[in-house]
Amino acid sequence: MKEKFVAYIKNLQNEITSALEEIDGKAKFKKDKWTRAEGGGGQTRVIENGDVFEKGGVNISEVHGKLPESMQQYFGVKDADFFACGLSLVLHPKSPMVPTVHANWRYFEMYDKEGNIVDSWFGGGQDLTPYYLFEEDAKHFHQVCKTACNRHNPNFYETYKKRCDEYFWNAHREEARGIGGLFFDYLKETGTMKMQNWYNFVTEVGNSFLECYLPIVEKRKNLPYSEVNRTWQEIRRGRYVEFNLVHDKGTLFGLKTNGRIESILMSLPPVVQWKYDHHPETGSEEAKLVEVLRNPKEWT
Repeated sequence: MKEKFVAYIKNLQNEITSALEEIDGKAKFKKDKWTRAEGGGGQTRVIENGDVFEKGGVNISEVHGKLPESMQQYFGVKDADFFACGLSLVLHPKSPMVPTVHANWRYFEMYDKEGNIVDSWFGGGQDLTPYYLFEEDAKHFHQVCKTACNRHNPNFYETYKKRCDEYFWNAHREEARGIGGLFFDYLKETGTMKMQNWYNFVTEVGNSFLECYLPIVEKRKNLPYSEVNRTWQEIRRGRYVEFNLVHDKGTLFGLKTNGRIESILMSLPPVVQWKYDHHPETGSEEAKLVEVLRNPKEWT
């Protein structure tokens, strides 16, 4: 399974970066291969200063070795080895009219002293973080997610949409990071879902990403915007940073397993503002967004 999923994410990285370069029209991804001293490595691909994307990354990794003590305590195991692989992407567009997007699809194995697999699971999802709310974009993103889910189980979309709303919640701000999408973790073998079934589901979601996001980019990338719009985007980006550094499990796992810092923190936007006690004007488009972030909606 791990060899199959590694092959999948390598191919998906190529597909996604090629499509993003085409829609940007100017910038190209810089490729950076790296190795991890404890075992494994990956390839970081970063795009910067494009016509559409101010900064973004589409990274793959496959790492293995002794599970760090802090993570052994987290999982309630002793002397365990692990293997983890995945693709993680974050795109921060230049225009505040184009939403930031994040996605991740991953696979994890844990082994005993004899090298036998004692546990394995899939995780991942995809979610949208707009700065100005276009409801038709939100509906499109969620409908593509729902269609992908429905091919495997009619309950998956409702379940994983709810988990996304719960997970990407900035508790210290009492608001969501964005308008959600899908989030799933610890997808383990059950009586009705074998690991191959989970592989089929997770790769279906991964394959739907470009259909989720690119039509939105195409529709919004040439809209005019002002310095006021740009300032709002940078303030909201600050909330994105807060979530990733305070709450995000993937960031914390990477830091605790001696992951590659540049790749882990690739998700942070290049230009951010923190204005003291900032509140949008009542009735404004900015206030409309905040209302939805504080009260997540059903989009399909």
